[in-house]
Amino acid sequence: MGQHVSRTDFEWSYTEEPHASRRKIILEKYPQIKKLFGHDPRFKWVAGSMVLMQFAMLFVMKDQSWKMIFLVAYFFGGVINHSLELACHEIAHNLAFGHARPMANRLFGFFCNLPIGLPMSVSFKKYHLEHHRYQGDEVIDTDLPTLLEAKLFCNTLGKFIWVCLQPLFYIFRPLIVNPKPPQKLEIVNAIIQLIFNTIVVYFFGWKVMIYLVVGSLLAMGLHPVAGHFISEHYMFAKGFETYSYYGPLNWITFNVGYHNEHHDFPAVPGRYLPEVKRIAPEFYDTIPQHTSWTRVLYDFITDPAIGPYARIKRKAKGLDS
Repeated sequence: MGQHVSRTDFEWSYTEEPHASRRKIILEKYPQIKKLFGHDPRFKWVAGSMVLMQFAMLFVMKDQSWKMIFLVAYFFGGVINHSLELACHEIAHNLAFGHARPMANRLFGFFCNLPIGLPMSVSFKKYHLEHHRYQGDEVIDTDLPTLLEAKLFCNTLGKFIWVCLQPLFYIFRPLIVNPKPPQKLEIVNAIIQLIFNTIVVYFFGWKVMIYLVVGSLLAMGLHPVAGHFISEHYMFAKGFETYSYYGPLNWITFNVGYHNEHHDFPAVPGRYLPEVKRIAPEFYDTIPQHTSWTRVLYDFITDPAIGPYARIKRKAKGLDS
């Protein structure tokens, strides 16, 4: 079973989330960062090319063996789909076409969602923006593991299983912790996705549909690119609740590893986040950071000091402290 985690509760904070105050301080010193706000004109071409690449893979995977379906899904298709999930993250912040064109962002989100197989673009936006504004809130921030998760997956084997099941927790946790009625665009997202999935099954067969969906799920679990889920906010150093990673996997994840920079300036597109770090290095070079997402997964599973409890939480607004 492995070692039991040493923590028996989350790390509770009674201050506001740190990024709004950091943003103010950094902008007072470096107001030129505001010039990076807006959208990335290259983004739509990069993300669109990934979608087209997966469309081409429908023809490639049509007659492959089941073994090849799963291998390619893990090592290639899942990586592309994970990148598209992070494209939907950029789109949630209106960084594809800018804040002045919200519907263009939503429509492009539907397009980027197609190879993922599961409708998530609009639902992700609904919860993710609250994660930024209310980071650590025990109810509103559904990025936080629940108390049940922390109690159940409390040793080495349990944490290994939890990492493998991460996609299920990300899908169902918001529905349990902070359920919200579906929005009209969520329904549209689901209908478009269902039509696309039906077309894929009709013309290419169930194997190809499984290639898309399984790739999405595998690359959200025990997979190097999924290391960012844990690296971003799990407390590897006491008192620090957001961590950046500056390694090569940023090249295929729209620089999501620049996570302190992203939370400080969510209006800056991923392509420009390295420029934020270059402008204000003293705010980022001096705080803990990760050098490997694979190492993050290994440490999370094997280190008894780290686990689902290793998150900074805040009491929900309106609840007794």
